[in-house]
Amino acid sequence: MAGLGYAAILSAFINVLQLTVPLYMLQVHDRVLNSRSMDTLAMLSILAGGALILYGLLEFIRSQAFQVMGGRLVRKLNGPVLAASIRASAREGTSKAAQSLRDLAELRSFLTGHAVSAPLEAAWSPIFLVVLFLLHPGFGIVGVVSILILVISNIALDISTRSLLTEANKANVEAIGNVAGQVRHAEVIESMGMLPALSARWRLAQLSALELLETANRRGKVIATVTRTIRYGMQLFVLALGCILAIRQEISSGAMIASTIVMGRLLMPFDSVVENGRQWVMASGAWKRVRELIATEGADRQTMPTTVCNGDLVVDKLIYAAAGQDVPIIKGVSFSLSPGEVLGVIGPSAAGKSTLARLLVGIVKPTAGGVYLDGNSVYLWERESFGQLVGYLPQSVSLLDGTIRDNIARMDAGDPRAVIEAARIADVHEMIGRLPLGYDTPVGDARLTLSGGQRQRVALARCLYGHPRLIVLDEPNANLDATGEAALIRAIRAAKADGAIVVMIAHRPAIMEVADKLLVLENGRVSQFGPRTDIVSPMNPKRQAPNPSPAIAQGGDRR
Repeated sequence: MAGLGYAAILSAFINVLQLTVPLYMLQVHDRVLNSRSMDTLAMLSILAGGALILYGLLEFIRSQAFQVMGGRLVRKLNGPVLAASIRASAREGTSKAAQSLRDLAELRSFLTGHAVSAPLEAAWSPIFLVVLFLLHPGFGIVGVVSILILVISNIALDISTRSLLTEANKANVEAIGNVAGQVRHAEVIESMGMLPALSARWRLAQLSALELLETANRRGKVIATVTRTIRYGMQLFVLALGCILAIRQEISSGAMIASTIVMGRLLMPFDSVVENGRQWVMASGAWKRVRELIATEGADRQTMPTTVCNGDLVVDKLIYAAAGQDVPIIKGVSFSLSPGEVLGVIGPSAAGKSTLARLLVGIVKPTAGGVYLDGNSVYLWERESFGQLVGYLPQSVSLLDGTIRDNIARMDAGDPRAVIEAARIADVHEMIGRLPLGYDTPVGDARLTLSGGQRQRVALARCLYGHPRLIVLDEPNANLDATGEAALIRAIRAAKADGAIVVMIAHRPAIMEVADKLLVLENGRVSQFGPRTDIVSPMNPKRQAPNPSPAIAQGGDRR
């Protein structure tokens, strides 16, 4: 707000200095031509030149003020917007983050463009209106009528185009978001010839947005054209009126010329507001989305870092229903684990195992109940300090754009010894050493440097980096061969010996041999929970089913 006030003050001086040309012409016509004094002309020219230089300097300073405001806005919102968009993307897909960052760039572009200054120019238009009244009351009346016409035109433009532009922008955002999500699956699209079908979908979505945009632009062009025609017509009318008044000797010929120039300058900002209406609507929509994103995502998270702890993991009557869904996915799950315990979670597809994993690491907010590590809610926990305690290997393995070292160190500078230690625990150190660039090998979703199994083992090293106290593994052996699975089991045993709580979700029975306890989920509820040797499951079909502990509330999740 301070920067905007500064720009408004500069705009006042800039508008006053824009009177230089009409006042110069007035004085030249009325003084120099009548007196034929070259000294007067020279002095007026020096004064006018100095005023114009000052005008240019202030105009540059104002543009820099807007540039600084745009930069400050981006620096202030970059972190919160990125954090909020990542949290939203964890639930709604990657397009949310891309759109939020585009909105932020659009806001900065708007603040550094010409459209933002038009209202400030219009706000100081009374300066020119006063000058017109001083030249002759008739000029002032024409100026007032012209401003009213242009204001009505601007209101008509806003009413006729705002809803269309908002809908068009929303449709365009959705279309771009869909494409952004699909591009991540380029291999599937290219290999199975899906591009023509996707192109058709893209064209259909774009046509809907383009039709709305073209309708809004057409209306805007009509109103803008009429407005500009009115502005030129009013300038001609003032010139004709000035001519009549000059003939009647009510004003001088210099006043006639000056009034025409002042009239044009009076109406120009209003014309610019009409012409740049679309940019204001787009910027308004971008700001609204950014503000809502920051307000809704992470507003209930704690900001104070929490001390590293070694307490129990307690899941208490956990219920989770996805947004817009009436039937919960997780239905009252309760259990607890102590440091050094390994829990295996099994169950049929769509039982809620992956959703439970996301709840355990605080990605999504529970509908009721909660997950607590050493008495602290994992969802409310300040994320950076929580991340130092947690290792998470999701079902869909992804490596970020960077080197293998960057990924294992979780994109931080990282201690090379800790990186190598995590790689050794995951039994991937030798594999990395055989790569052409070793730990400096670039990886990411867009690169095919590593196989699926190699990516999973690097992701496991990232999960184990820093000796986390809570480790959640979702199908960690999905892409591993027998050697990789044996290395995974050794890594889990090492984490257990280190006092970590390990929760792993898997279908293959070999990895469950390392579990101390098993939890069986069925249709979002806990059907069995207890020591591994006591649980009846597809992995242990011949055992008798024990009675589930009455302390365990029923619950579950869907994958």
